[in-house]
Amino acid sequence: MGACLGACSLLSCASCLCGSAPCILCSCCPSSRNSTVSRLLFTFFLFLGVLVCIIMLSPGVESQLHKLPWVCEEGAKNPIIPQGHIDCGSLLGHRAVYRMCFATAAFFFLFTLLMICVRSSRDPRAAIQNGFWFFKFLVLVGITVGAFYIPDGSFSKIWFYFGVVGSFLFILIQLVLLIDFAHSWNQQWLCKAEECDSRAWYGGLFFFTFFFYSLSIAAVTLLFIYYTHHGTCHEGKVFISLNLTFCFCVSIIAVLPKIQEAQPNSGLLQASVVTLYTMFVTWSALSSIPDQKCNPHLLTHFGNETVLAGPDGYVTHWWDAPSIVGLIIFILCTLFISVRSSDHRQVNSLMQTESCPPILEATQQQQMVVCEGQAFDNEQDGVTYSYSFFHFCLVLASLHIMMTLTNWYRPGETQKMISTWTAVWVKICASWSGLLLYLWTLVAPLLLPNRDFS
Repeated sequence: MGACLGACSLLSCASCLCGSAPCILCSCCPSSRNSTVSRLLFTFFLFLGVLVCIIMLSPGVESQLHKLPWVCEEGAKNPIIPQGHIDCGSLLGHRAVYRMCFATAAFFFLFTLLMICVRSSRDPRAAIQNGFWFFKFLVLVGITVGAFYIPDGSFSKIWFYFGVVGSFLFILIQLVLLIDFAHSWNQQWLCKAEECDSRAWYGGLFFFTFFFYSLSIAAVTLLFIYYTHHGTCHEGKVFISLNLTFCFCVSIIAVLPKIQEAQPNSGLLQASVVTLYTMFVTWSALSSIPDQKCNPHLLTHFGNETVLAGPDGYVTHWWDAPSIVGLIIFILCTLFISVRSSDHRQVNSLMQTESCPPILEATQQQQMVVCEGQAFDNEQDGVTYSYSFFHFCLVLASLHIMMTLTNWYRPGETQKMISTWTAVWVKICASWSGLLLYLWTLVAPLLLPNRDFS
């Protein structure tokens, strides 16, 4: 009897993995909207790939990667690592990350194409989006296995540039999400201050605004101390000074009377968040400068020892501070994409999501009570987010995490891990583009008065 009950329980859970919609016929999943459950599960697939990448970077795994066809032994005719450069083991983790992220990007790009123009859950393709998770997992595993058997050749060099473009776009998406989060935060606390007639909410907004600006000033000071030196590092000085000036300008613009009149919810909280994120991107850019005098993160390996890099080639710590902070921001922003629709129409239009009307929200709350312990279909009348664009965001996320975990390094012509100015300029241009995007959100209501920017 116990065996029969256990078998029935497994079959019930199997319906969650293999059914046409997640958890509609079983009670092994929490009561939630179908759209939210699906996005979270796809995000879980991405995070699973990130976990594999982190494992691949661990020293114990690198010794096992020598058995694959694209490692050092295949270079008998053309040695991959010339004598005097870093050992082959230092490269394997990075190149394995390239292949793992290629697999996740290919998986989500497949769904990007498959889910184009899905309008509601009545579309047969919606069943693939919202169900059959076991088979989708098998597809991801199959693509991953195949990716690890891609001969190296020019794969790493070409895929590096795909990662550069994808990471640039995802940095902008992160900034959009942070701006939207700051807008919502500011609006909610201002509403609470008016409802409760309490100055504590205003005090909270002032505290966090002051705190974010203080962190930004501290970041600028540390960047000048550690990434610039007297008589050298002119590029770093220019980058830091320009971004500091730009952030100061957008902060002033955010509180101008004309801007406040057109956008009452605009304020220094949003500007402080943008300033802090810009300082982080600047820090990340400076940590990619291929000059050991201007970049304290550059290290190289000779034999079993780790010494400061010289002109022959560079490598970095697997886990330096910019990578750790970047990974944390990546995880938070990816989860934010998965669970939330914005209150702002412009952000919804950009991110291809829809805010839920109050009447429909009340209906869905009733469905959650009736379908307790199950996920209910909330997209019969129309999808709440663009399936295709969501998967495209995960493609960009896969490319961004690939560049983050490998510190934007790529194998050079001699297959040593080198830092390039490409990474520096991509990050700096992304920071400038982000500031320009934020500036546009401030001045757009003044330049286009006939459009609704409420």
